[in-house]
Amino acid sequence: MTKRSPASRRPDESRVLTDPRAIRALAHPARLTVLDLLAGGRELTATACAEAADISPSAMSYHLRALEKWGFVERADSSGDGRERPWRAAPGGWRIESVDGPEVGPAVNAIVGMALDRAGADLRRWFAHERDAPRAWRDAAEVDTTVVWMTADEATDLAERYRALVDQYRDRTAQTRPAQARRVRAVRVLVPVDDR
Repeated sequence: MTKRSPASRRPDESRVLTDPRAIRALAHPARLTVLDLLAGGRELTATACAEAADISPSAMSYHLRALEKWGFVERADSSGDGRERPWRAAPGGWRIESVDGPEVGPAVNAIVGMALDRAGADLRRWFAHERDAPRAWRDAAEVDTTVVWMTADEATDLAERYRALVDQYRDRTAQTRPAQARRVRAVRVLVPVDDR
C-alpha cells in the first residue's frame, strides 16, 4: 500500500493503520476526544479543543502536534483576527486492521476501549432523551445486536459492504451537510464470540 499524505486522501477513503507508532499516538483520551470533536468537518482552535478535553491549552497543543505528525489532523485556514489558527481532521477516516506485535496490543486495547466507552455514553445519552427528539429521529435511531454464524470470508465481505455504505456519507462536513443532518455515531462491532 502506498503511503499518501492526508491532504491527498479522499474524504471517503479510510487510512489503514499498520505503523505501531501511529497506533500508539492515538492511545490517549485527549487525542481521541479531539478526533471525535473534529470529525465531520468541524474546525476548532487548540483552546476550544482543550476545554472539551478538560486539559490545559498547552497540553492540547502538544497533543495536536502529535496527531499532526501522524497525519490525523491539520491546520485550517485562519479566520477572524488570525491570532490562533483552528485545527481540522485530515480528510478520510482511519481504521486499525490486524497488526501483530506485543508493542501495539495495549494501545489497540486502549483505543477500542475508549471508542466503545464513547459509543456507550452516546447511546445512554440518546435513550435518556429520546422521547424529546423529533419522531423522524426516534424512528431512525436503532441498536441492533445479532449473533450469527459466518466464515471469515463472509465476515470480511460484510465489513467491506458496511464500510462502503458509511463511506457514502463520509465526505459531508459541517459546512456541506444537508440542513436537517445531525452527527450520527455509526458503530459496527464484528468479532467472533466463541472461545477457540
